[in-house]
Amino acid sequence: MSARKHSRQGAFPPVPEPLPVAVLDSHTHIDITLEGEGAGGPVTVEDAIARSAEAGVDRLVQVGVDVGSSRWGAEAAERHPAVLATVALHPNDAPRQADLDAALREIEGLAGRPRVRGIGETGLDYFRTGEAGRKAQHESFRAHIAIAKRYGKALVIHDRDAHDDILAVIDEEGAPDQVVMHCFSGDEEFARECLDRGFLLSFAGTVTFGNAEHLRRAAAITPLDAILVETDAPFLTPAPFRGRPNASYLIPLTVRALAEVMGHDLETLCAAISANGERAFGSWA
Repeated sequence: MSARKHSRQGAFPPVPEPLPVAVLDSHTHIDITLEGEGAGGPVTVEDAIARSAEAGVDRLVQVGVDVGSSRWGAEAAERHPAVLATVALHPNDAPRQADLDAALREIEGLAGRPRVRGIGETGLDYFRTGEAGRKAQHESFRAHIAIAKRYGKALVIHDRDAHDDILAVIDEEGAPDQVVMHCFSGDEEFARECLDRGFLLSFAGTVTFGNAEHLRRAAAITPLDAILVETDAPFLTPAPFRGRPNASYLIPLTVRALAEVMGHDLETLCAAISANGERAFGSWA
């Protein structure tokens, strides 16, 4: 299980109106969601999958943040056809490793499993990790990029307060064929930089927040063939339930907000999200 915990308050929100065309949740932490408190939430992996499907979210990408959660996700994906996995050390986890090389070897040992389809979330986080931890973050990020390219897997990037350095490292190392900017947090200018490099932009519930006009502007210029949607559950619950626990079944709230911002009908956007997810992670079948 992951070392991360969530401290969302209150009950899980109700299941929203289902989407007219099924989509995926490109980034969720089922393990953390099941560990957390909050009345009315999923209690098993099977429950999480069933509740998501009820809302029109029939595919989930379970994301690793350390060796334990990566192993858990890889095993869950092998047991559940609706789940694919990614494996990685979270950038905030990298400086905490007593032996970073050994931890990276364990991640690489999981990377070749057939239902592990991504390497991430990796990247840089200058918000929670200070200057002293940046060397380890950069070393870890570069190692994950190399693993993604060796195994032909999508690279799932965590970027917090590190836009310029994320692009600099990617440009120096060379990007894998598929790159997903998890929980896209930049403005319109940064979105253009990512789109010019062929990256997919994955928007979370943050795009619905009142103070996130910069994200809505970024989403508005994102073409249909570059858009993904995610929960980052149990975090980043979309409005009007911000602060309560999140889960994959709440994806429709974010998709509907994106459809309005991007000026697309809901069916068209859902179909694009689904196609982009299969291009990035392959088929769930």
